[in-house]
Amino acid sequence: MAPDPPFLPPIPLLLLPLLPALLLFSQSTAESEDKQILLRIKDDWGNPPPLSSWNSSGDHCSWLGIQCAVGGGDAVAGISIPSINLTRPIPSSICKLHGLTHLDLSFNNIPGPFPSVIYNCSALQYLDISQNLFFGELPADIDRMPRNLTDFILSANNFTGDIPTSISRLPAIKRLHLDYNLFDGIIPLEISNLSTLESLWLAANPFLPTSIPDEFGNLTGLTFLWMAKMSLNGRIPETLGKMENLEHLDLAMNSLTGEIPAGIWMLKKMKKLYLYANKLNGGINESIGGEGLVEIDVSTNNLAGTIPEVIGQLRNLSILFLYFNQFSGAIPASIGKLPKLTDIRLFNNRFTGILPPELGRYSKLANLEVDDNVIAGELPEHLCNGKALTSLIVSDNMLIGNIPESLGSCYTLLSLHIQNNGFSGEFPAGIWSAPNLSVVIARRNSLTGSLPNKLPRNLTLLDIRNNQFIGKIPSLAGNLRMFNGDGNKFSGELPANFSEIPFLHVLSLGNNQITGKIPATIGSLKFLNQLNLTGNLLSGEIPESIAAIPVLNSIDLSVNHLSGQIPPTLGSLKLNFLNLSYNFLTGEIPMALQNQAYDQSFLSNPSLCASQTLIELPTCRDQSISHTKISITLLILGFSLFVVVVALSAFLYREHCRSKSINHDSSAWKLTAFHPVDFSESAITRGLTTRNLIGSGGGGMVYRVSLRRKTVAIKKVWNLRKLDAKLEKEFEAEVKILGSIRHANIVKLLCCVSGPNSKLLVYEYVEKGSLDSWLHRRRRDHYRQPSLSWPKRLKIAVGVAKGLCYMHHDCFPAVIHRDVKSSNILLDLEFQAKIADFGLARILARGGEPETASVVAGSFGYMAPEYAAMRKVNEKVDVYSFGVVLLELATGREAGDGGDDEEGNLADWAWRLYKDRGGDMGKMVDEEVVGGSPEFREEAEVVFMLGIMCTGREAAGRPTMKEVLQVLTKLERGRGGVGEKCDGGELINGKRRFSKLAEERKDSELSFCVF
Repeated sequence: MAPDPPFLPPIPLLLLPLLPALLLFSQSTAESEDKQILLRIKDDWGNPPPLSSWNSSGDHCSWLGIQCAVGGGDAVAGISIPSINLTRPIPSSICKLHGLTHLDLSFNNIPGPFPSVIYNCSALQYLDISQNLFFGELPADIDRMPRNLTDFILSANNFTGDIPTSISRLPAIKRLHLDYNLFDGIIPLEISNLSTLESLWLAANPFLPTSIPDEFGNLTGLTFLWMAKMSLNGRIPETLGKMENLEHLDLAMNSLTGEIPAGIWMLKKMKKLYLYANKLNGGINESIGGEGLVEIDVSTNNLAGTIPEVIGQLRNLSILFLYFNQFSGAIPASIGKLPKLTDIRLFNNRFTGILPPELGRYSKLANLEVDDNVIAGELPEHLCNGKALTSLIVSDNMLIGNIPESLGSCYTLLSLHIQNNGFSGEFPAGIWSAPNLSVVIARRNSLTGSLPNKLPRNLTLLDIRNNQFIGKIPSLAGNLRMFNGDGNKFSGELPANFSEIPFLHVLSLGNNQITGKIPATIGSLKFLNQLNLTGNLLSGEIPESIAAIPVLNSIDLSVNHLSGQIPPTLGSLKLNFLNLSYNFLTGEIPMALQNQAYDQSFLSNPSLCASQTLIELPTCRDQSISHTKISITLLILGFSLFVVVVALSAFLYREHCRSKSINHDSSAWKLTAFHPVDFSESAITRGLTTRNLIGSGGGGMVYRVSLRRKTVAIKKVWNLRKLDAKLEKEFEAEVKILGSIRHANIVKLLCCVSGPNSKLLVYEYVEKGSLDSWLHRRRRDHYRQPSLSWPKRLKIAVGVAKGLCYMHHDCFPAVIHRDVKSSNILLDLEFQAKIADFGLARILARGGEPETASVVAGSFGYMAPEYAAMRKVNEKVDVYSFGVVLLELATGREAGDGGDDEEGNLADWAWRLYKDRGGDMGKMVDEEVVGGSPEFREEAEVVFMLGIMCTGREAAGRPTMKEVLQVLTKLERGRGGVGEKCDGGELINGKRRFSKLAEERKDSELSFCVF
């Protein structure tokens, strides 16, 4: 018998009219309670500025990141506040929001161990705490998470140890994302028990080397499996073919061997298959059944055989990457009929036959890369039918015939690489009309035709050497970096508009029929690195303005009709190569060039002579000069020397007296301290002696002065009666920035001292000198200084990254250095890096908004292309410069070292080499420091890769310093990951995005994300 119901006293009739009001009061009380909890959470997080809308006034359901329950009053159901720079732990009060089902705190800086306070959020279904600073092991009782949890996203933190087996007891889990952490144990087999799982991300963790468990085939509900870069070996299990719902499989960058199981090729729902950068063999299965396949990337393996004709049935295929394998045979003609195919990369294989004639006819083909094969025949006519073709790379094959006229109307074209083939006929003139055309490389063919009157404005690289082009050299375009037209039939005079192409690095027009004089305007090419005009019909004198090109290191003007004297100032250049042979030059060779380094540089100039016996040329003597004239000349010289000595002595005496008077008159100096100091102005000024001078530059002299308790470095702005506006501005910028900065990796400005005729900056003294001297002085000056070990190099990289990250992300407004380079990175006794020389730094007036610099400042080899071209300043110019420093650390090369080719700097050399070797680092890293250590080599390769990403041509495609620091920090602590792009909800590895287009470094070709 059922028990009687409890007795409830009747509601008084008088209170019935008030019942709706009482219910409303109860609801508003709950609303008020959730609002108060949110305000308490905000306080616990330190009242971050982005949460300024969280205040006591207004409806809390309209606050930033707050979502209230639909149809459930004003109870808080969701909090989504990514990327607001939270730096404190998750408060326990967050679970007092009893209706909270969704919590997204990703892309913040929340520290500490796993936040077990979340166990108390009983209604929680979605948790995303990725991209934070959590560390330590996951708790063994992780199964205490809320029972309704479906999304558990912990990507890109610093979790270590094993993944606890109890994680397999989360009953409702659908998405488990543990990628890009530091898990270094084994992969728990128990994960295979998660029957509800739909998405599993384990990629980029340093797990112990292991094979993929066969049991994972039981995850039949899985749609997304990402296990890239996690030390997998052995074969791909056949059981994965049972995953009938699998749409996305990524096992890239492991050491998997054997063949790709036939069952994987036959998965009907498969859309994206990434198996690149393994050691797989075999070929592509004839029974491809996944008609839904959208992307296939099995590049960089040991796959062989032919491409099956059945691949033409994959009607949804848009990306086909098979490069760096050993495929052979013909490319199936059926590929040309695929309606959605946009990107084909088959380079570095053994393909023969012809290109499918209908390529581009039925799809909007954007990229075709088939270079480094043995393909014959002609280029298909329809490549640009879809008006989408941006890149055509067919170099190093056996192609013949004319370039299709249809390419002349392909206005989307950005890049054309057709070098080392047998193309002939006239180059289509319409190609030059493509508005965004950036790169044309057509060397070593038999092409004819002429260049347009003016090259396209966006063209950066033109290499058409060893063809049969005729006509005049056109007016050059403003963005041009390299023009190589050697071995053609160009005639006429050189254009005089060199001042309009200020960023040209290489000008090589040897072995043509160019006439006239070398224009004096050539001296305006301040970034010109190589000048080659050999084998032409040039006449007149060598313009003296050539000596004004500061970075010029190679000159070849041989086999011309040049006359007159060699400009004496030519000896001031630091030339690696000089050839003025076979001309009609006269007079004495400049003294700076009279040494054995140039003993073959002046051959067959009958009227040249030298006073040094090192050069095999006639000695400069004029027997007509009488002894009397010699005596008079010596007398005049002696008298002149006497006058100079007397004048100099008087000047030095006056300066000494004036300096002594000023130095001991403390009232003439004003000291402004930024840190506690225990010295006076006079102690500083007394140290400004020649004995203490340690360096000088464009901004002033630097002294090392030992005081009673410390040694300081003093930078003295040039002692002028009135400082010019530029130096005044540099001084004020340095004082303003450094005086406000407090960071261990930024050189400390102790104080500044202003005097009547000079200004002094007093820094902490950094004992070990500059990074530049440690990396390169040994090579330049044969200085017997020990090489920096790899751990020290990595430590230095982390230190500089911390300093720049602080400047970019923790200073408001952001601080932009603008001249990051190895000589501006100082090292203390512990090899801790400190960023120095902020004379060129600027503070952005509005955060995140580019500022136009009035003067381009910076150093060759370190300067971002948009900074030089557009004078646009934002944080990414520092990222580019730091990327060059990373390349210096990894390779041991200098920033201006472009190798044997004409590119001219380290960043271009690195991109070119990576592209040519397809990701195989080989000898790219500095053998002297990595030696035989596999660990050091792996770390150096990651730093090299990161340097490449930081030096991308498009600023938007470069990582932020925060992302760079995360990679380097992970690398220093253990192993890190680099190179993935966030593309919607999925991740595409950056290594796959490297292609033969790396020469242009387009943003679409290389993207970056850290997890």
